[in-house]
Amino acid sequence: MTAPVIGVLALQGDVREHVAALAAAGADARPVRRPAELAAVDGLVIPGGESTTISKLADIFEMREPIEKRIADGMPVYGSCAGMIMLATEVLDGRPDQRGFAGIDMTVRRNAFGRQVDSFEAPVTITGVEGEPFHAVFIRAPWVERVGAGVEVIGTVTDGPAADRIVAVRQGNLVATSFHPELTGDLRVHAYFVDLVRATS
Repeated sequence: MTAPVIGVLALQGDVREHVAALAAAGADARPVRRPAELAAVDGLVIPGGESTTISKLADIFEMREPIEKRIADGMPVYGSCAGMIMLATEVLDGRPDQRGFAGIDMTVRRNAFGRQVDSFEAPVTITGVEGEPFHAVFIRAPWVERVGAGVEVIGTVTDGPAADRIVAVRQGNLVATSFHPELTGDLRVHAYFVDLVRATS
């Protein structure tokens, strides 16, 4: 079975961690920061980091339009934390000049769980990911306040102060989580995305 080629948008954020997790989950993983590199991949991960910085760098590196076109053409994309914000059609508490790729019909609230000092960990049950609840790490994370008719909620926080908050969604070939699975050593979310890419490539 040929390994799907999955890029990690390497403009800013925890790129190496995603590349390592994708490789361990069976993908041919590589950093992507140029349109020619994007053209060579079957799927893309938009990592956690700073969404306003990723937005600016997407323009500087002339990546915005190529990514939007590949999303429109059906390329699978997974966004974690800042990547979730970049995939949302509407962002609350974002900067006025901030522009995402607007792939998933949802409203997210930036830094919804608070600042860096409010980072926390919580169990999340994810539809399509077998086994025990995923031990999710939230760092200045967004949450989802609204989803459109075509968006499936695949994960909510199980308990604690953030119980029932939407933190994982899927719309077609697009997947987003509020949390950082690349920081946990648990490869199940990355394996889920690798399987999605393999099924569509």
